[in-house]
Amino acid sequence: MSTRGRIIEEALRLFAERGYNATSVAEIEAAAGLSPGAGGLYRHFKSKYEVLAAAVADRASRNEITLDVAQTEPIEVRLAAMCRAGLGKMDEERLLAQVFFRDLSQFPDLVAVVTEGLLQPMFDALTEWFACQPEYLDAQVDWAGVGSVLGGSIINYRLIEYTTGEAPGRVATDRFVSAWIRLALGLLPPGVCGDGWVEEAVEQPREADGGADDERDAGDLVEAR
Repeated sequence: MSTRGRIIEEALRLFAERGYNATSVAEIEAAAGLSPGAGGLYRHFKSKYEVLAAAVADRASRNEITLDVAQTEPIEVRLAAMCRAGLGKMDEERLLAQVFFRDLSQFPDLVAVVTEGLLQPMFDALTEWFACQPEYLDAQVDWAGVGSVLGGSIINYRLIEYTTGEAPGRVATDRFVSAWIRLALGLLPPGVCGDGWVEEAVEQPREADGGADDERDAGDLVEAR
């Protein structure tokens, strides 16, 4: 990794751990393997803010969403894959999420970058995915509203976990995914039902990944297809 890249990565980690205001340029330099206080950071960035802006822009551009599940799978399995992919994306962008909700309110321009570059594409992808699933084609649903609720629940679940060290309501990931699936199944139009595979759908990714709470290999996000 280049020196510039190390500065960005270590700065984002420190901002997430300590907060932007509590992190000094010298600390960033030391973490990036530079001589602290020698001004090495300024060979690549004009200021600490410019480092933050570069980190936010880099992470916010990672908005590709890939859902690795066949359309022939039961709807419960597809829903589980969608939910776990969202949780996995939150894990991937954990540092950015912590900085975003802790410090970025003082930088409205960076809030806009994250919102338009990462958050809104996530909600849009979820909305488009639901609208394209054959089981939901005849559903009379405000899919943008549904995407906001279901997508927001994924973000909220991880944020509370990151902040408090415990899942909301102390509900384990598998239970959250199961409840998320059941809520989504409730949107199916009259006469259309799932295959009753909720528990199997929740178990399936665990067996493939080798762990109950390891969603980090679920993919970057979920590509609306």
